[in-house]
Amino acid sequence: MRLPALWLACVVSFLAGSASPHDASSYGGVFRSRDFGAAWLNADVGLFLNAALVIAVDPRDSSHLLVGTDLGILSSHNGGRNWVPEARDIVIGAVFALAFSPDGEYVLCAAASGVFRRDRDGWLRADAPASAIPARALVAGPANDRFYLLGRSQLFASEDGGRSYAVVPGPPQMSEMTALVAIPGSAGILAAVIDGRAMISRDGGRSWHDAGFGGAVAPVDTVATDAARPQRIWAAAGGRIVVSDDLGVAWHSVGRSLPEARARVRGIAASADATTLVVSSDRGIYRSEDGGETWAPKEDNLPTHIEAGPLARDPNDAGVIYTVFSLMPYAEVWRMAIEGGNLLARIEPISLAGGLSFCVLVLIGGTLAARHLSRRRAAPSPR
Repeated sequence: MRLPALWLACVVSFLAGSASPHDASSYGGVFRSRDFGAAWLNADVGLFLNAALVIAVDPRDSSHLLVGTDLGILSSHNGGRNWVPEARDIVIGAVFALAFSPDGEYVLCAAASGVFRRDRDGWLRADAPASAIPARALVAGPANDRFYLLGRSQLFASEDGGRSYAVVPGPPQMSEMTALVAIPGSAGILAAVIDGRAMISRDGGRSWHDAGFGGAVAPVDTVATDAARPQRIWAAAGGRIVVSDDLGVAWHSVGRSLPEARARVRGIAASADATTLVVSSDRGIYRSEDGGETWAPKEDNLPTHIEAGPLARDPNDAGVIYTVFSLMPYAEVWRMAIEGGNLLARIEPISLAGGLSFCVLVLIGGTLAARHLSRRRAAPSPR
């Protein structure tokens, strides 16, 4: 194993093995609500996560969780009571994208070190272009073997269950895609945020049309699907939540603006009747019980001064929601991933060189001392 991989593996093992109480005010982490966001509890007891970036729930087993962090993947098979690092020898660096297959047979992840697939044979590297990493999102398509991967600046698709990815040719004027979802039950209908505007594709991302929402004045932060109504799309821009009930043909605002007008929304979850809304943002978690007319920041047991990431809903229980928090700003983690950096990049090269030099000197000194002692023992003793 190479030195960087070994060093990061040691760090992740230390974090996963810690058993001290979790302080939500000082660290990021994973949090769960069992009552659609009314109350939240820590779901990563014993961890001190610097940056929890994304979480995925196994559709076959709700107690099986995977979390992407700035140091790789952690997994739990008991709903978050215990966590262990996964694939720490190959999945290295920030993991922004995780996805289970619809049937739960395998899972995909995109990390700073590449794109990977885990099935019964374990984690294996996928065949993906270098521009696929770092990735913003992994989205399951309508067929069990189709996945979409939103890379650094391009959209990729896999037709073989995530074993390989190819670029999806898009219109030349496409500049930057920052969010992506697949419409459940549809044949290749996607919603995305492109250049700050909501866009819709009905052919698997090969062509896009403007959904008429967003722009330079109030760019769209994110788009989200609705678990109860496949034709419904949620979006957020300028601190306001909007919804379309016809796949982006028409939009209308929901209630009033969030308490923090400059909040950047990362996730939106709605009850079946759209009365209860939960929003994650860079200002924390907000919840409304009256269709967005009033919003309450959720602070009990949650960090109050760091950024919340995407929301994840339990496929088997509509009332269970997960979110992640990052002590390091997500924009900074993303910048480091773009530049090919990870935790090692924070170590000054001179300090690292000095440490390695010290180790080399210790080894040389030990070897010379051993040889000296060996010669003294072999020399004849004076009479």
